[in-house]
Amino acid sequence: MTSPAAGDAGLAAPLLLANGNGGGATGKGKKYWVPADDEQVLAAMEPGGVEDGRPPPLYRTFKVTGVLLHPYRLLNLARLILVVQFFIWRLRHRDSDSMILWWITVVGDFWFAVSWSLNQASKLNPIRRVPDLALLNQHFDAPGGGGSGQLPGVDVFINTVDPVDEPVLCTMNSVLSILATDYPADRHATYFSDDGGSLVHYEALLETARFAALWSPFCRKHRVEPRAPESYFAARADGTPYAGDAPAQFVDDRRRVRREYEEFKARLAALFTVIPQRSEAYERDRGKGGGAKATYMADGTHWPGTWIEPAENHRKGQHAAIVQVMLNHPGDAPQLGTPASSDDPLDFSGVDVRLPMLVYIAREKRPGYDHQKKAGAMNVQLRVSALLTNAPFVINFDGDHYINNSQAFRAAMCFMLDRRHGDDTAFVQFPQRFDDVDPTDRYCNHNRVFFDATALGLNGLQGPSYVGTGCMFRRAALYGADPPRWRRPDGAKLPLDNHPCRQFGDSMPFINSLPLAAHQERAVTPPPAPPLDERLAAELHDVATCAYEDGTAWGGGVGWVYNIATEDVVTGFRVHRKGWRSMYCAVEPDAFRGTAPLNLTERLHQILRWSGGSLDMFLSRNCPLLAGARLHPMQRVAYANMTAYPIAAAFIFFYDLLPAAWLFLGEFCIQRPFQTYVAYLFAGIAMMEASGAVEVRWAGLTLLDWCRNEQFYMVGATGVYPAAVLHSLLRLVGLKGLPERFAELYDVQWSPLLVPTVVVMAVNVAAIGVAAGKAVAFGWTAAQIVGAAVGLLFNVWILLLLYPFALGIMGRWSKRPYLLLLVLVAALVAVASAYVALLAVLAPRYVAPFMLRLRRWADGDAVSPASWRIF
Repeated sequence: MTSPAAGDAGLAAPLLLANGNGGGATGKGKKYWVPADDEQVLAAMEPGGVEDGRPPPLYRTFKVTGVLLHPYRLLNLARLILVVQFFIWRLRHRDSDSMILWWITVVGDFWFAVSWSLNQASKLNPIRRVPDLALLNQHFDAPGGGGSGQLPGVDVFINTVDPVDEPVLCTMNSVLSILATDYPADRHATYFSDDGGSLVHYEALLETARFAALWSPFCRKHRVEPRAPESYFAARADGTPYAGDAPAQFVDDRRRVRREYEEFKARLAALFTVIPQRSEAYERDRGKGGGAKATYMADGTHWPGTWIEPAENHRKGQHAAIVQVMLNHPGDAPQLGTPASSDDPLDFSGVDVRLPMLVYIAREKRPGYDHQKKAGAMNVQLRVSALLTNAPFVINFDGDHYINNSQAFRAAMCFMLDRRHGDDTAFVQFPQRFDDVDPTDRYCNHNRVFFDATALGLNGLQGPSYVGTGCMFRRAALYGADPPRWRRPDGAKLPLDNHPCRQFGDSMPFINSLPLAAHQERAVTPPPAPPLDERLAAELHDVATCAYEDGTAWGGGVGWVYNIATEDVVTGFRVHRKGWRSMYCAVEPDAFRGTAPLNLTERLHQILRWSGGSLDMFLSRNCPLLAGARLHPMQRVAYANMTAYPIAAAFIFFYDLLPAAWLFLGEFCIQRPFQTYVAYLFAGIAMMEASGAVEVRWAGLTLLDWCRNEQFYMVGATGVYPAAVLHSLLRLVGLKGLPERFAELYDVQWSPLLVPTVVVMAVNVAAIGVAAGKAVAFGWTAAQIVGAAVGLLFNVWILLLLYPFALGIMGRWSKRPYLLLLVLVAALVAVASAYVALLAVLAPRYVAPFMLRLRRWADGDAVSPASWRIF
């Protein structure tokens, strides 16, 4: 029997989920990956190989070929030896112009070495796992959404806050992509959390449900990708072959659906004027004068959420809970559409037109309560969904992310249902990809070094960390259950004690739903037919109130973790600490796509939140160093690196300001002999970059990806990470951290975060300019110029790393990068001239020889620089 890794199942072709084919590794680095699980797959395919009735392995495992992996490991080992030798040499040569600065640099170099070691340790055994959709469909379900099959149920959580800051059209496109995804309609339900309680979101969701009745059948009939209409209609065909069953009808159907979509967009945009006008009309008809002006729903009743003109119990942070079923559960049997007619020219007679269940949630907000932002909203979704559908798996999205690959849910199920590690897998994390990033990814929004290299390294340990969106969870793991491999044979699947109300709250229907959540074979539980009975409606309202979690384990041992900015990383860590695994799933086309910060200030504040929250985690009871024995040792090392990295900023900032010595001192050396010191540094940097070059190859990255990662790390280290360290220290002593700021898209918003990096740039530009001024004024010899140039390479390197930052603060002028070069040259000339002029005033005897040479040059009697000397 031939190996299943050969031919179409191997790495020769990318994974094309749109066609439902199994495949190999994706991306440019796929040729450097070889199968690692041939024996397991072959054993399962032999007669009698699957005796327990479970399907064969649903994903393939690949490792980096030894041609790249062994040199990669050797380079890292060689650099580690070099670093140890470097420290031995420095401790034996305690010679410096300032011993205080010498000790600071020794400590800084030691911390850099530790950070580098922690970072590389998690990438020494990268693993890529590729789902096999053909096997999944064969054993669990047929693609196309028709029929119930055996696929488990999935509850989908989508979160948003403001219809303006997060454009409502973008959010509704996300909902449409979920409703049209290629997963049985009766086996997934969507829970839309509106944390601002806006009537715009509520009515936009009603409009979306109506348009989905056309959009979802169209997507199923013609199998279009992606299934977010805005992205679909904006994309070029690019010769993509038609995948549907009715090619003759496609052009007309597409034209009709696009026209309907344009009308849908107009209705969404009109909500911002229709709702205020309607509310004013109701106010006039009812003759109310003075007092608060209410916001009215279409049926003439008061909106229980946030009003346009805030009033008591109707403002952001103070409104009642709202749980409304927008689309009911569709039932188990497929429902075919109607043939084309004069009223409806689209023929859906052979298409299942069912729509998944859709629920609107606006949790209660009251003054005096810490609502815990996104984590609090998702815990409410977790409880509400348990009472309505209680699917064994949940997947969460931010409001600006949509499903780009309609079979993404099936890809995740390949890991959750796999016979090898599926039962012990708590979550499957997909990479984050974005649509609106500039071609050069100036601000490193894609973060490909993490998602395409570090995440694969973690995949070879206990699994990748949770990054907040595009992640499928096992519901039981969120409830605090132990994985089967760590569970006692007679132990319960969920940790229910004699007083479950102290863990999960006092809702008995919710507590009764807990045992069912641990059975992954279940579909969603169909809720009662509408209207909901009063008892269930009361329970839904109760679990969405502020006071429900008082005195419970929610936000601690149950659900998403509270009281930290990076609730995603800490939640994933808590799950890993229990002994669960996680899986990384990167597919082609990308499973999900979203929007990213477009300007520098917004990006910096995003990094501040991440880095500050990471350091908060390191300094809290969730510190990876304090975790128990269930956490893999190398996974502990990886989490330590992910949480402590901002500390390096203090030393980087110090190093970046060292060139200021040029401004006030003459020759100044941190370490002597200087030539040996520089040789060690250059050797260490060269080996690090060589290791990075190998990493770029097996991760399928580009040189630009690597450079952007290095550049934006320096941008963060000079401005953001010091602020994050200060933020964490303030929180540690019980004070408030740094305030959050929000920036307008495409604009440069000056904030304190920009100041440190601007100072670093100014110091390094000034150092180069002063060096040029000294060379001119003192008439340096060629040897002196070469020696100074070697030292100034550090300054040039810093400026190159800060290039994206410099473009960012130029605002719209950054469209002309050559202007930055002109400004830099002008600044260097200005600094050099200012230095010479200042020297002429303060120490004219040093400048007199220069003026004499200048006069001779003007008279045509030029003097060679080689004959210059210092007076």
